[in-house]
Amino acid sequence: MLRIGVLGAAGIAPQAIIRPASRRDDVVIAAVASRSEQSAIAYGQANAIPVAYGSYQALLDDDSIELVYNALPPSQHARWSIAALESGKHVLCEKPIAMNAAEAEEMASVASRTGRRLIEAFHDRYHPLSEYLLGVRTSGRLGQLVSLDAAFTVATPFDPASIRHDPALGGGALMDLGCYPVHWVRFFAGEEPEVVKASYSPNAMGADETVEAALRFPSGVEARVLASMAEKETFCASLVVNGTHGRLEVDNPVLPHNGHSVRITTDGVLRTLTIGGAETYDYQLDAVVKGILSGEPLPTESEDFVANMKTIDAIYRVAGLRRGHA
Repeated sequence: MLRIGVLGAAGIAPQAIIRPASRRDDVVIAAVASRSEQSAIAYGQANAIPVAYGSYQALLDDDSIELVYNALPPSQHARWSIAALESGKHVLCEKPIAMNAAEAEEMASVASRTGRRLIEAFHDRYHPLSEYLLGVRTSGRLGQLVSLDAAFTVATPFDPASIRHDPALGGGALMDLGCYPVHWVRFFAGEEPEVVKASYSPNAMGADETVEAALRFPSGVEARVLASMAEKETFCASLVVNGTHGRLEVDNPVLPHNGHSVRITTDGVLRTLTIGGAETYDYQLDAVVKGILSGEPLPTESEDFVANMKTIDAIYRVAGLRRGHA
């Protein structure tokens, strides 16, 4: 029985790990930690978690906890993931893994030194849809790749008290949303890009409300990444791939279990399909459990999360947005 501790009384945790864990008989959410004992107890009672700690360190000092789910703000990911690794625990850390690539590299180094696993929670990567897309790429059905276009937009009304809008805590459209499109284009291209152009629109706190970037991969493939939390936006998560022999369009690759579509056009013939499956978070937890038991590497750890942060850093740099932790 793998005993899991939740670090941070976060709103994402119930769907991301608490409910998926309840659907298994080989894991248990054994404890939660918050900055105050009162909030930890209230969260534990609301989510049927038996042990509540009033400090993050107290959870890390619990020798019975084997895996820590780090749901803290991005500004706290490096500090507490490293502390968990040093405490001998594996870590599933919410995305983005860190504030910048330098932090990500340090985290990967500590994971390697301690022999513990540090996995970034890009849950969508573990859904069968991702494996299907990987199969399309490697099959050559689209011919030579020409361009990629990835976008993630969600209306997120400005709130100065929200983590999502505070650059000091890791807020901003690129960190909160754009990390997904960056991951999608890197995944599909199978190589690492350079950032050719980038621009952003700031919110009242200086975080990027909207960001757009043009990327180029070593093979010559061009890519566009868009992320926006502007109030005028509607929900849109999409990946469009153009090749010399066809076109691939994916609607909602981020939460395919909530409804998605795949459209492939080759030789002038359009095919529309969906890929069945459970929730992305169930597949993620299953992969984490199996990875810990087998020692097999997972696609969202070490080199992958460092590379994703390097691209995010480069987009901010080219856009001219100076960030306190970058």
